[in-house]
Amino acid sequence: MSWYQTFFHGLPQQAWQAAQTDEQNQLDLEMIVETLSFGPDDRVLDVFCGYGRHTLPLARMGAQMTAVDISEEYITAVNAAAKTENLNIRAIQADFITTPALTGDAESFDAAFCLGNSFCFFPYPDMLTFLQRIADLLRPGGRLLVHSSMVAEVVLPDFQERNWMPVGHDMTVLVENQYEPLQGCIHQQLTYLKNHTDGSVESAQRTAAYYVYTLAELTRLMAQVGLAVESVYGTIHLDPFMVGDEGAWIVAEKA
Repeated sequence: MSWYQTFFHGLPQQAWQAAQTDEQNQLDLEMIVETLSFGPDDRVLDVFCGYGRHTLPLARMGAQMTAVDISEEYITAVNAAAKTENLNIRAIQADFITTPALTGDAESFDAAFCLGNSFCFFPYPDMLTFLQRIADLLRPGGRLLVHSSMVAEVVLPDFQERNWMPVGHDMTVLVENQYEPLQGCIHQQLTYLKNHTDGSVESAQRTAAYYVYTLAELTRLMAQVGLAVESVYGTIHLDPFMVGDEGAWIVAEKA
């Protein structure tokens, strides 16, 4: 079983949602619209949709959204919001790589995206499977946007073995990293601490594994499944990528 299948519940889930600001979400939406070139009524796929911070506003703009996430809590929240607002959203609780719910959707999506750093969850064989599945779901000419802060050119120049991260107004996360160069993998031990108003402290621990690829490796992997990399950006403002940037946003098109 992959680590991410049991990771997203409780404090880690609360921390992820608290870490996303309205400003960040709006900038993400602007990048999605700018880079993926889809219009009203087009079919768009949100891979690892989380609590719907992109799916919901895009559906309000008229896109026909399909959203997939492994977290039952997140998908329940997305479905509840979609029902309340009568939005055109199909939300699926499943592991994207294995869910049979998408088997009938071959070449039916106009665009797809995977944001929030979940693009780095997979070792090489699974990454190829992941990319192949996205390619199979996109129509010819369909576009893909992915984000990762774990590409080699981002994470290794400023690698930190240990750091504390404040999240929101009442949570702190201790991140301890161990890099395995022969595996190309960063193993993480995360400790979540939440301060309650009564003075008590709630805690949770998780382990994670993030796989590190160079941009050249990702370009070659995408090419194997018929996805041609068009652009790589180093900021949410669409600045060209440079080594040491905060992340990599990759735009590809299905040949």
